[in-house]
Amino acid sequence: MDAQTALFQQHRPRLFALAYRMLGTPGDAEDVLHDAWLRWNDQDTSMLDDPEAWLVTVTTRIALDRLRRAKTEREHHVGPWLPEPLIADEEEPAMQAERGQSLQISFLLLLERLSAEERAAFLLHEVFDYSHGEAAAMLGISEESCRQRTHRARQHLRAGRPRFTHAPQIQQRLLEKFMLAMQQPSPDLLKTLFAEDVTLVSDGGGRVTAALRPLHGSDRLIRLYMQIALRYDEVRATHRLQWLNGAPALLTWVDGELATVMWIETDGERIAAIHALRDPLKLARLRAVTPDPARAS
Repeated sequence: MDAQTALFQQHRPRLFALAYRMLGTPGDAEDVLHDAWLRWNDQDTSMLDDPEAWLVTVTTRIALDRLRRAKTEREHHVGPWLPEPLIADEEEPAMQAERGQSLQISFLLLLERLSAEERAAFLLHEVFDYSHGEAAAMLGISEESCRQRTHRARQHLRAGRPRFTHAPQIQQRLLEKFMLAMQQPSPDLLKTLFAEDVTLVSDGGGRVTAALRPLHGSDRLIRLYMQIALRYDEVRATHRLQWLNGAPALLTWVDGELATVMWIETDGERIAAIHALRDPLKLARLRAVTPDPARAS
């Protein structure tokens, strides 16, 4: 490996982490890094005072252009849009531990409330610890403009943040109870798990069955999951808990195919919100490396 390639690889984890948080899909993040590498390969790196700053600047600006296009495309997405999860080894463990909360699906969804410019400024300053001056230089704007964008981003995120914040261990316990409830379903059992105003957001991408709008209320979700559980009696369904994007997730296989990945938010005692990813295209990377537990056994 030549020195220029080695230097790019040294900074690659940070560049991928930034691009993924900008775009919400690993594939798009990889495309951004590919374009950044091509520009890096054409650059005379001996002339650079700060290679990391150059790489982060290029990656951010490529991601910004791609995010602007993606926002237009997501307006025509069939039903709600959810980010695509990371596979465990797609970001270095040290970086996951350092910024695990900023990987969570609920946080990535909050970032969707921001303009592309606000998102970039917020991530550079708040998540990746660049000063306003450094972030401004990377974005090609004044330091005051960068401060304003970051401030507006904080305001939008505060307005839309989840009502509750609890340790992932609590989420895991509730997911374990939910998994058991789906194996031996009853309305009374599900009622003990769902908050009265629980919300479900599911993303099927128009390719599989999923709610086209968020569903609200425990009674509605109890009826839905009772129907799903009865369907599971007719097929071979298996479940497993797995850590994804800084939080526990429930993976469900149907007839050997990964069908759903589910994350929850909790009020500390019950499930307050469910995010269910069902789009086969977004599950493809995870499906390729995560076998059905029943088949593995």
